[in-house]
Amino acid sequence: MDRRKFIQKGALTGSFLGLGSIGVNAMVKGIGDVSAFAKAKNGAHSFNLNYAPHVGMFKELAGENGIDQLNFMADQGFTACEDNEMRNRPVSEQEAMALVMKERGMTMGVFVAHKIHWTKPNLASGKQEWRDEFLADIKSSIEVAKRVNAKWMTVVPGHVDMRQDMAYQTANVVESLRQASALLEPHGIVMVLEPLNFRNHPGLFLSKSPQAYQICKAVDSPSCKILFDIYHQQIQEGNLIPNIEQCWDEIAYFQIGDNPGRNEPTSGEINYKNVFKYIHSRGFKGVLGMEHGNSIKGKDGEQRVIDAYMESDLFL
Repeated sequence: MDRRKFIQKGALTGSFLGLGSIGVNAMVKGIGDVSAFAKAKNGAHSFNLNYAPHVGMFKELAGENGIDQLNFMADQGFTACEDNEMRNRPVSEQEAMALVMKERGMTMGVFVAHKIHWTKPNLASGKQEWRDEFLADIKSSIEVAKRVNAKWMTVVPGHVDMRQDMAYQTANVVESLRQASALLEPHGIVMVLEPLNFRNHPGLFLSKSPQAYQICKAVDSPSCKILFDIYHQQIQEGNLIPNIEQCWDEIAYFQIGDNPGRNEPTSGEINYKNVFKYIHSRGFKGVLGMEHGNSIKGKDGEQRVIDAYMESDLFL
């Protein structure tokens, strides 16, 4: 399942986000008040890392209502949620989701910060009109991030420019990201650059973790870091733990998916128990987004996702 399908799926779930009972209570009580329900212990599993399901992942077990899904995630012990489509949701839905996540003690993960050009070299080209479009999207996403208490937003630089040497393209991308970082830094918001694999996304400018590392070093800003998507990098370069180690000081966010299939851990070839163990050993306190599908359909498949994370998280 590729990012375009995830974004389309997120758009479809937008209509499901009714307030629900918890959301109504939060709206009435106000954002500064944490309800007794949120304070109550429900016996949920205690994970070692901040795994973040996405809206739609548990719609069979939790129902179609997005607020109910957030509460279900929290009930299972998940401490974060990510939503690629958050930027395109109505403000009322953004606010309702933010209130519930605050009430349930959940961290908001990434959302896509800008229009991703899958076939156009928007940032690599150096064209001012495409840079201006990107920076305008970043400005609008700052307001979304503040509204939903998000620290991270995903950036994908677009396609390669076949008419320019890679070094020139890199310089163009770095300049765009420097200008975006200047917008983000005053708000403490971080754009995370995501390298994507050649099989699902052929021809994109950013594909490898060393390339992302080099760009982040060149931009030299706390607001420009790496989103290390373990699924993509298993396909693109493998050597996962050594590459995570090499990139560590520039990684701000992880995403998860097993290979082949881009489904939950334990469904493919990646030894996620060891990968999670390494990430935990480095003291990582950020979010690991569950940007994958379910290997089994229906309620059984959704329960399998929960069980897979419980199994893979048992590394201490």
